[in-house]
Amino acid sequence: MLKFTICLLSFLALVPFSPSLDAQEATEFEHFFPETERRSLVPENPEPLSRQFRALHLGMGIDDLKTALINDQLFHFRGDRDVSFLPIREETLVETTGGSFIRRAHFQLTDEAVYIMSFTLNTRLIDHYSVFTAFLGRYGEPLSLNPHEAIWETDEIRVSIERPLTVKYLDRIVFERLTEESRAIESHEMLRREEFLADF
Repeated sequence: MLKFTICLLSFLALVPFSPSLDAQEATEFEHFFPETERRSLVPENPEPLSRQFRALHLGMGIDDLKTALINDQLFHFRGDRDVSFLPIREETLVETTGGSFIRRAHFQLTDEAVYIMSFTLNTRLIDHYSVFTAFLGRYGEPLSLNPHEAIWETDEIRVSIERPLTVKYLDRIVFERLTEESRAIESHEMLRREEFLADF
């Protein structure tokens, strides 16, 4: 080992020292890689926000909803067993399981029309990023974005992607009407309560 080290040092001593390349020679070896332009996920002309998923859409009646669920292989709809009535709110609730990408689906109806559709997706088969970028590529930037949900909205409808992975469609006009009616009922009940207390 010592002999090899001495021989190597002797060889290096015989090699003349080469100064570093000057600027001109260095530029001959320079190569610039142009930056690749990133393709935006947001379209220049986003599509109008949809109120429909496959054959299911806001505003459809209960019979059309049942038929659409029966004919769609993504859902395991069992007919009237998956339909319930909420007497307090005078609403119909349809809740069914799904197969493949959909785990569960909920539909709320008032005045015999769907005003909320909610689809809980199977996170083993589809991820939040894929759904979000698909929406981004169709509808553009969301109106609101936070760690819990992304929201796209018009005057008539609202579509949101909620974590961990639920896509919800909502008829804003119907929802806001129901909210106002609920407030009016609460206000009336409060007035009746105050009148009752005044009788003591």
